[in-house]
Amino acid sequence: MFTKLRNKFLIINMSITSIVMIIAFAIIYFMTYSNIQGDIQNKLASRAERQLRIEGIELPMVAERRTIIFPSDDLLAFSIEVNSEGEVLKISSVIDMPEEAYFKAAKAAWRNKKDYSTVTLEGKQWQYVITQASQHVFYRNGLLYTSTERNYQITFLDVTVYTKTLFELLITLLFVGLIMLFAIFIISLYFANRAIRPIAQTWEKQKQFIADASHELKTPLSIINANYDLLLANQEETIKSQIKWFSYIKIGTDRMTKLINELLSLAKIEDINFKVIKMPFNISNAINDVILSMEVMMNEKGIKLNRSIEPDIIVKGDAERVKQVITILLENAIKYSDDNGSIDVLLIRQKRQAVCSIKNTGKGIAKKDLPKIFDRFYRADSSRTHENGGYGLGLSIAKTTIERLGGEIYVNSVENKETTFTFTLEL
Repeated sequence: MFTKLRNKFLIINMSITSIVMIIAFAIIYFMTYSNIQGDIQNKLASRAERQLRIEGIELPMVAERRTIIFPSDDLLAFSIEVNSEGEVLKISSVIDMPEEAYFKAAKAAWRNKKDYSTVTLEGKQWQYVITQASQHVFYRNGLLYTSTERNYQITFLDVTVYTKTLFELLITLLFVGLIMLFAIFIISLYFANRAIRPIAQTWEKQKQFIADASHELKTPLSIINANYDLLLANQEETIKSQIKWFSYIKIGTDRMTKLINELLSLAKIEDINFKVIKMPFNISNAINDVILSMEVMMNEKGIKLNRSIEPDIIVKGDAERVKQVITILLENAIKYSDDNGSIDVLLIRQKRQAVCSIKNTGKGIAKKDLPKIFDRFYRADSSRTHENGGYGLGLSIAKTTIERLGGEIYVNSVENKETTFTFTLEL
């Protein structure tokens, strides 16, 4: 499922990128093409105009001839004068080409009669323009005559370099485009995998959460069903004689109630639409209140409490939910402290934060368990879970609550020595 989702992301991203690149490269190519064509047309028009000026007035002329008129420069050019039937009258060129090539060029251009078209001669590309030739003025028998014949001039310009430049540009754009697409594909694949990974992890956690919740609910339900069957099997007995079965049912329902309440609390906190109310309150007093409510539990295990609570620290947050977090952490410290161990509660100001830490002596948490300690239903010491009545949701609730309040929570532990949970809140 997630592979298909990743592939969809890749297809969409590569499609959009390809379209943008094609448009960008097409604009570059056609702008270059337009500039080159404009340059060619200007040069053709200039050469054609110069040729017409030179040939506007002639001396008495002989039959068909070739006249050199173009200076040698970076581009080769020649012109051919034809009559209205397309017959070659005169060739003006400095290029050493066979006569047949000039006649072939004139024939191809006159047949097409489309300015700025291209013909191929002697392995070169030639672009041409057709202009009306000037009327010839000549002397005969001492008199000045003007020719009435309407002739045309076809000016050819060597555009092989331009064509080669455009072709090389096209190949370069294609090559660069392919390299860029490959690079973008690799980058997109990397980021698509990174983007999908949290979704996949969340999905897996959700599946695990459902499986764990179902498993935890199954245990009290089994207790209730088993004791219910026992009660049905002994219907003649009095309630007093069956009281222990009712007690077991009550234990099962209490466990279910606690689990459901914790699940609801966690779901409510994790809901993005849930608005956390931040109001200033005295966290020093809140910690002292929680400690006071748990003194009996600590005394039962002979735990020594060391507290260092800076008085009258005011933080911004939800007082009841912060008390819930402190209760969870303190209960956790009491559960996993050794008998006759110790718990240290510390609260200090640090820059613009209040820092609270709860440390207990005991077995500690293995390094491999530390990254998962805040996961839902995760228990580093599963053997003590049912003994202590925990479901592995408390620390997850604490982490989510603190993060929703804009703080941080983390844990440090030394195996077989101590464990310290620390959280921070803004002042």
